[in-house]
Amino acid sequence: MLDAYVTALGMVLDPYVLAVITASAIYGLVVGCIPGLSATMATALLVPLTFFMPPVPAIAAIVTTSTMAIFSGDIPGCLLRIPGTPASAAYVDDSYQMTLRGEPELALGIGLWFSVLGGLFGTAVMMAASPAIADFALGFGSVEFFWIVMLGLGGAVFIGSSTPLKACIALLIGLMISLVGMNNPAGQPRFTFDSTEMLGGVSLIPMMVGMFACSEVMRHMISDGSAPQIVIKKMGPIFANMWRLTKQYPWQLIRGSALGTVVGIQPGSGADMAAWMSYAMSKRFSKTPEKFGTGHPEGLIEAGASNNSSLAGAWIPALVFGIPGDSITAIAIGVLMMKNMAPGPTIFVNNPENVYALFLVFVIANLLMLPLGWAIIKVASRVLQVPRRILMPIILLFAIVGSYAINNSLFDVGLMLAFGALAFVLEENGFPVAPVILGVVLGPLLEEYFINSMIKSDGSLIGLVNRPIAAVLAAVTVGIIAWTIIASLRAPKDPARPMPQDL
Repeated sequence: MLDAYVTALGMVLDPYVLAVITASAIYGLVVGCIPGLSATMATALLVPLTFFMPPVPAIAAIVTTSTMAIFSGDIPGCLLRIPGTPASAAYVDDSYQMTLRGEPELALGIGLWFSVLGGLFGTAVMMAASPAIADFALGFGSVEFFWIVMLGLGGAVFIGSSTPLKACIALLIGLMISLVGMNNPAGQPRFTFDSTEMLGGVSLIPMMVGMFACSEVMRHMISDGSAPQIVIKKMGPIFANMWRLTKQYPWQLIRGSALGTVVGIQPGSGADMAAWMSYAMSKRFSKTPEKFGTGHPEGLIEAGASNNSSLAGAWIPALVFGIPGDSITAIAIGVLMMKNMAPGPTIFVNNPENVYALFLVFVIANLLMLPLGWAIIKVASRVLQVPRRILMPIILLFAIVGSYAINNSLFDVGLMLAFGALAFVLEENGFPVAPVILGVVLGPLLEEYFINSMIKSDGSLIGLVNRPIAAVLAAVTVGIIAWTIIASLRAPKDPARPMPQDL
């Protein structure tokens, strides 16, 4: 392992890779601090460029962009009360109240400093846990992997969403899309409608670019197009009180980082849920819960550490099992496959240097966040004044060019636009988009593992649970689904809430 880390360090310190990391960091910071442009969309727009990169800089670009964008979403939340990314929404009231008190540098300093500490904590857990879990998983067969995929799908729908019914429908849409083409165990064309372009299935990259970028452009088209303006204010010292707050709230830092990592490991949860859960936990165990929402730093510290630590946690199931922990790692899995680095326990055997390079990129990205984050805070007022009527056409142009460049196909551009329209319709009606992506990514794996398991057991369903680990995974999956259904049945009826037949 030490030799692999030495080799990986040499790969990461290559001038080209360092240049990619720096450029991706600046890009992620700028996109993340613009309200409405999420970290996932920033990552999806970057994917077409990774097509022309070697594996290490390609993954470094994904990791660095997502890490920076999650933090910089705090900037418009603090200055405008408009979260730049959904992960920043949990504590936007506290940060904005600090700005109204004339302390924006304190709120943004907390977001920057504790995001770095939380990200380093999650990275340490990922570096320690991933190889050990992968070594254990090398003994898994198709049955165990079938239940792991089922657990990922079930967790994303029944834990990772506040609306399980709509998330389930979105997941089924994704599974249906994954059936298109000849990428199935029988090699039988399905749902191709006599189109040769559809024989290879739906191209994942144009689909994700459309669902996360094109849909946002469509949403802007039907809005009034007004962009929030702020008064340019000179920021004070960013790191003035950070060491004092670290000593004052050490347990909040540790608790938020640990919870964020655990939530990130759960497929489908992501930084959004980590931030909300950590903020709620901080308020629950605080000695002064009445101060939350009034500009109190305690919730900012815990939730800020949590959302960045969840990013590294989400990579653990993505690398070890090929199950995306969130929508960003779903995009990353597509990039890994494009670079012939299929995720799974064998990736630590076949490509250990590349995986350890990814770990080191996480460390570098979080450390690089300190100086670049300080710089973007200083110029934030100007970045936030970019008119969206200029920004959105540029985003659409990049989406079209990127979708075309992957396969030099206008058909992929049409797919991108079609899935952008689908995502727009889904989100306008309250359906989450992430389960659709999850279904497309995991659908082929689910089918392959199920068919292989049935072949081994001569078609008997008992073969799915006749091994100890498979039986435990099956029980956990069924338990999650049953617990959610029972909890929803016992929940008090809200007369203002639409009934299932109205959804």
